Amino acid sequence: MVEIERKFLVKSDDFKNQAFTQNKIAQGYLSSVPERTVRVRIKGNKGFITIKGISQSGGMSRFEWENEIPLDEATELLKLCEKGKIEKTRYEIKSGIHVYEVDEFYGENEGLVMAEIELNSETESFEKPDWLGEEVTNDERYYNAYLSKNPFKDWQK
Repeated sequence: MVEIERKFLVKSDDFKNQAFTQNKIAQGYLSSVPERTVRVRIKGNKGFITIKGISQSGGMSRFEWENEIPLDEATELLKLCEKGKIEKTRYEIKSGIHVYEVDEFYGENEGLVMAEIELNSETESFEKPDWLGEEVTNDERYYNAYLSKNPFKDWQK
């Protein structure tokens, strides 16, 4: 139940030609405090609830629990979420033995494109595609819970 993940900015849209899936995602937070975030998500036609603990090891590892819930329940729970919803399209791209999840954000976070890769250990090596940019694993501005309250458009360079 520990998620080990690294995050990167994406410097081109070349990933789109390599994607084997893409899904629209809408998500919100019932709790966005760093010690425990509780997220409600609709991905395609499925609902999910996720609880994440505080990040360890410079943002790379943290407790994560996720369960699928009925779509109608996820829709209702989204109405109870804190202000600031996240809207994005998620693309999945295979690279070596790993899969990158690339999120193209919309709405208040328009212009942000970010890739995540889940690893089995913090020291595991992985292939870095040409479209992968700067690593932002340790930068909490790129956490979805942060983006829901402090949109990319308000602080981008």
